[in-house]
Amino acid sequence: MNRFVLSRVLSAVPTLFIAIAISFFMMRVAPGGPFDSDRQLAPAIEANLRAAYHLDEPLYMQFGRYLIGLAQGDFGPSFKYQDFTVGQLIVKGLPISLGLALGSVLIASLSGIVIGMIAAFRQNTRIDHIVMVGAMAGIAVPNFVMAPLLTLLLGVHLGWLPVGGWGKPEQIILPLFALALPKIAYVARLTRASTIEVLRSNYIRTARSKGLPNRLILARHALKASLMPVVSYLGPATASAIVSSVVIESIFGIPGIGRYFVLGALNRDYTLVMGMVVLYAALILLFNLAVDLLYGLLDPKVRFE
Repeated sequence: MNRFVLSRVLSAVPTLFIAIAISFFMMRVAPGGPFDSDRQLAPAIEANLRAAYHLDEPLYMQFGRYLIGLAQGDFGPSFKYQDFTVGQLIVKGLPISLGLALGSVLIASLSGIVIGMIAAFRQNTRIDHIVMVGAMAGIAVPNFVMAPLLTLLLGVHLGWLPVGGWGKPEQIILPLFALALPKIAYVARLTRASTIEVLRSNYIRTARSKGLPNRLILARHALKASLMPVVSYLGPATASAIVSSVVIESIFGIPGIGRYFVLGALNRDYTLVMGMVVLYAALILLFNLAVDLLYGLLDPKVRFE
């Protein structure tokens, strides 16, 4: 197991490097720059600013300097938030974004698994059809459409929940629900399909022939096997939830890292955007590794050589 973890970590390094390199050169090659909006600056002052941030150096030197700083845990200074480094902005906003993403994935996992298994045990009934229609609707409607709809319905018209802000328990419900809805739909469909396949297996037929009730069949025999596709989905889903929180944070005014990513892209804040890209890429690799390890716990046939 230790060798497997080490090999996966080592294989993730080139992937992370490629993501950093592509993002770095795309940001530099694209038209515009972080100081283009400051038209009132004299050419000499703008030249001094570019020299202070090493933007006057060749690209390969800038890239090498950035990699050296990154290896030391330094994401560099922000061009727009001059009182903060990129690392400080990440530390400030990451707990909020990560908590929002993990909370939505937890809600989606628990709700989707229960809904999917109910639909599987009631296959081709009215309950099954309702679940599938709802799942398709949840998949088809994106977050940036669902969040305003929930805001109008539950916040503006009914007045049940606040539509903005952060810190109070009631302010967390709408963002969590808006972020979790599409993932509930995906998990429900995956759970339903895998549970139906498992219930048709020979060992399940044997358990039924022995007179075991459905509750014990599900708990002892079908549950782990049914969760395998769901576990495969949870790694990318968690990373996707962190990325999708950019939209949710912008709509509900949540002070997470999503707003820094948006503002950094709009302001051409190179270091801030690069910090977000590195963070997102590292989280995706980390969650995929966690899924691989969880696979071994659920399926005893899986062996890591």
